[in-house]
Amino acid sequence: MTDDTNARIDAVVKNNAVVLFMKGSPLFPQCGFSSRAVAILDHLNVDYESVDVLQDQGIRQGIKAYSDWPTIPQLYVGGEFVGGSDIMMEMYESGELATLLKGDTAAA
Repeated sequence: MTDDTNARIDAVVKNNAVVLFMKGSPLFPQCGFSSRAVAILDHLNVDYESVDVLQDQGIRQGIKAYSDWPTIPQLYVGGEFVGGSDIMMEMYESGELATLLKGDTAAA
């Protein structure tokens, strides 16, 4: 990953309270996992920034190195990597994700 790509990813992560790196857009997800991630965030009524990794090959590969996580989607809250679709679902079902997001949006 180039330093420029890393800097761009870092800026998006640090400048937005909640960021979802996904395939496609919230209105038109391009994979089932991204669709599920969007559905969870929408159900929790969270404002979030989304980044379509399919639009930028550098970001698509760079985000995997940035998080040291091999798959997309990836959720960041308060500048911290939370996880992918499966982790989001587990946290959603346990109530942990709602608590994390409420805490972050209150601080933002």
